[in-house]
Amino acid sequence: MNTQERNEIIALVKREVIPAIGCTEPIAVALCVAKATEVLGVRPEKIEANLSANMLKNAMGVGIPGTGMIGLPIAIALGALIGKSEYQLEVLKDCTPERVEEGKLFIAEKRISVQQKKDTKEKLYIEITCSAANNKATAIIAGTHTHFIYLEKNGEVLLQDTVETNDTTAQNDVELTMAKVYEFAMTAPLDEIAFIEETARLNNAAAETSLKGCYGHALGKALQGEVEKDMLGDTVFSHILSYTSAACDARMAGAMIPVMSNSGSGNQGISATMPVVVYAREKNKTHEDLIRALMLSHLTVIYIKQSLGRLSALCGCVVAATGSACGLTYLMGGNYENVCYAVKNMIANLTGMICDGAKPSCALKVTSGVSTAVLSALLAVENKTVTSQEGIIAEDVDASIRNLTVIGRDGMTETDRLILDIMLKK
Repeated sequence: MNTQERNEIIALVKREVIPAIGCTEPIAVALCVAKATEVLGVRPEKIEANLSANMLKNAMGVGIPGTGMIGLPIAIALGALIGKSEYQLEVLKDCTPERVEEGKLFIAEKRISVQQKKDTKEKLYIEITCSAANNKATAIIAGTHTHFIYLEKNGEVLLQDTVETNDTTAQNDVELTMAKVYEFAMTAPLDEIAFIEETARLNNAAAETSLKGCYGHALGKALQGEVEKDMLGDTVFSHILSYTSAACDARMAGAMIPVMSNSGSGNQGISATMPVVVYAREKNKTHEDLIRALMLSHLTVIYIKQSLGRLSALCGCVVAATGSACGLTYLMGGNYENVCYAVKNMIANLTGMICDGAKPSCALKVTSGVSTAVLSALLAVENKTVTSQEGIIAEDVDASIRNLTVIGRDGMTETDRLILDIMLKK
């Protein structure tokens, strides 16, 4: 791998693995509101939000950091009142109880409207229009959670991205394969990839904070109980489940705790990080082993998301746990062939798990994903894998990944519509 290609991959990882406070869908909406408010230049009197179906689905039932509230209205209100677009996915980090009360009043005065954008094919699409007196400003995010494609004030276009956007990261200039992912993670100079260790610091801190409190369904904390220990034992496996779900508990409940996201999802970042961190810590792996395992995990997730897309009906934990299965396999002594076995084992097992929005019970799905990651890695290092004679698994690992992503991206489109329809009718 030459220096230019290595630098391109490093830049890609730094774009995709970034800090976020709160669920990235409502936070991205808050970011768009903040930008529209900045363009408007004054506090809005009215805010109209037009969102794609997937954005609505992922923002309806999740806690908003620092508010004790769920859903889009408070995220939108605070985006206008305190949001700073320069903070990106930490846009609401200046939240205070006083501003939350202002936000509640903003909502009570019926200044916010939210509706589905019917005429867009983008799965990640946010259109915000803020108005005050005779002034109006519009901001649009599409394709990725922080990518503004359009800004307008009083009819004057300030920004218009002429590049056609889509809901995948395939527009990035790095074409990955599983072999390239593995080669990079194993051979890149350690000082050039050591930045990935920040994922361990942030996500482990989120888990530790969660375990000291009571967030969401408190699954992570429950997994440390006596009944659970009697069933699962006090083992590295139970600790992987506990720490991973705990970080998710806090994030989905709206704790004002930053996590390191991957490809626009905090839960994906958590799932790609915590199994690797816990295993490396408890098995006394070297610092280099930890860094290379984390890079292997996170870059695998980025690779799969390139063809799957940011949002789909396929639960993101399927992809993120596949990354952690690779990292675990490496830490268990596996080589490239074993890593490919782990990927195939994951795809054969979890493909089809639906995403029915961001919410506290995502911790359950995250736990299912990482428990399967452990199982897949254990089988892989024993040279056991699901074969190409079985189901959607192909002989080639990259073809197997494409089979997964085409199901999630294209095959589950109607599933996505039905999920949102069910959610909106409740």
